[in-house]
Amino acid sequence: MYGGTVISCAVPLRARCTLEPAARLTFQSRHQLLVPDTLELQSDEFDVCRAALSGLGFTVERAPFMLRIETDIPPQSGLAGSSALLTAIVACLLRYRQEEWGTRHQLAERVRRIESQLLQVACGYQDFYMAAFGGLNLMDFRDKELLGKDPTEPLACVEPLQDYLQGVALPLWLATTGGKRFSGTVHANLRARWEAGEAEVVAGMARIGRLAREAKGALLHRDWKQLAYLMNENYAIIRELGGSGETLDQLVQAALENGALGAKLAGAGGAGGTVIFLTLHPERTLPAVREVAERIIPLAPHAPGVSMG
Repeated sequence: MYGGTVISCAVPLRARCTLEPAARLTFQSRHQLLVPDTLELQSDEFDVCRAALSGLGFTVERAPFMLRIETDIPPQSGLAGSSALLTAIVACLLRYRQEEWGTRHQLAERVRRIESQLLQVACGYQDFYMAAFGGLNLMDFRDKELLGKDPTEPLACVEPLQDYLQGVALPLWLATTGGKRFSGTVHANLRARWEAGEAEVVAGMARIGRLAREAKGALLHRDWKQLAYLMNENYAIIRELGGSGETLDQLVQAALENGALGAKLAGAGGAGGTVIFLTLHPERTLPAVREVAERIIPLAPHAPGVSMG
């Protein structure tokens, strides 16, 4: 959300939405069934459905169907679970109306507006573009730091990288803390400091964008030591700005003390979330990290973005 650059990779986890005809609007998840009488937000798991419907102009009376949602993504883990699910719901509803998505860029932008404006989440663009595109991408968000307030704002530049790494097993893993936190609150704090012109935050975010562009070369040349060095610098910046947390720091420390060359936060940070670590010795690193992590997840650079089953 700072007009920067990122390298993002898909994971082997999916969010899904299915639509079936029904007498009236119904929501179903793995946990409950609900027949809503309003699309006003209720601070429950179906708010993503309500926001998607409202954002696309549906009403309770004009939605004679059941929306069934499910996700493999741990909630509030820093893995863009709500963004992925909202993208699936919006795509499903557009399919129901026989309306074209447009480009994947346009779909990502549309879903982000719904999350930002209707769900009132402080969010940038990365999660939505990844949900739309999948894969492994360098994504450049320069000139988008006003978060849609500029009507001439460009679309993001998305450069797929996965085909350059055919046959290469990325030495990268994710570790989740199991601690849930609302990423919007973490983003909002740093964003407010950035908007206020706090020098350390402004310089730090600019440097992080440069690190991603440098990391592209390291990744394509398979220079894992250099990539790890850049990851460590990224982590140091975020930690210095107060964006990490004790549990995340413990995960990073466990990885680095047991063979990992580099580690950084993979989500918004704060009290919980996810770290990504690079190790050439997984037989040593993964058992040690498992002792302090709730879950370890591999990357999936060839996993697709939003698609219809």
